[in-house]
Amino acid sequence: MNGIHDMGGMHGFGRVEREENEPVFHAPWEGRVLGITRACAVQHIFNIDESRHAIERMAPADYLRASYYERWLDRNIRLLVEKGIITREELERRMAQLARGTDPAPPHSDPKLTDRMLRVTKDRTPYRQPGPASRFAAGERVLTRHDAPVGHTRLPRYARGKLGVVVRVHGTFIFPDTNAHGQGEQPHALYSVRFDAALLWGASAEPRAPVHIDLWERYLEPAAPERSTS
Repeated sequence: MNGIHDMGGMHGFGRVEREENEPVFHAPWEGRVLGITRACAVQHIFNIDESRHAIERMAPADYLRASYYERWLDRNIRLLVEKGIITREELERRMAQLARGTDPAPPHSDPKLTDRMLRVTKDRTPYRQPGPASRFAAGERVLTRHDAPVGHTRLPRYARGKLGVVVRVHGTFIFPDTNAHGQGEQPHALYSVRFDAALLWGASAEPRAPVHIDLWERYLEPAAPERSTS
């Protein structure tokens, strides 16, 4: 989808400030948000592509104001409400109770869930799945599709309708565009595609700089062969 999250190539947002000795979490609540996210994932309440699409649906002003884990918290609330795990009324009532300090959160322990969460955190998630043979090979020229999808996609806006060259075939992987919307994993070929930065950014691009993007086959079409200059 076209949203404020798709910021590649945009100017005016200031420098990326590097924090020396940055801690894993800046406040205890950030760790709890991570824990909630892992608990939802291992219970298959939502998958990573649904979670990314939920963040993309934040109001633009809220997205720009929010910190990393504030976006995660917004995502968790959005999906838990949409999937009927909690209601907005239950959430607001509980927030009011905690704000008054009269009803602290009760202690809770679920060793089996904790063990599953730790295993998932340590193990690789099997995003690579069997699928159809790849259509393109390394060295082939391809053209990215040029449209404005209404749902989740991993094809960035700045790379749509652009000419590139396949440099690597990664294998077949779960397709985010369908996995985010309950349409199944639909695994198929994923490629590393090289683009000339000047084709993406124009005259402001760094000279002779390439940009590599991992793109699924459904984003790509064969490009016309290069014309001979002889």
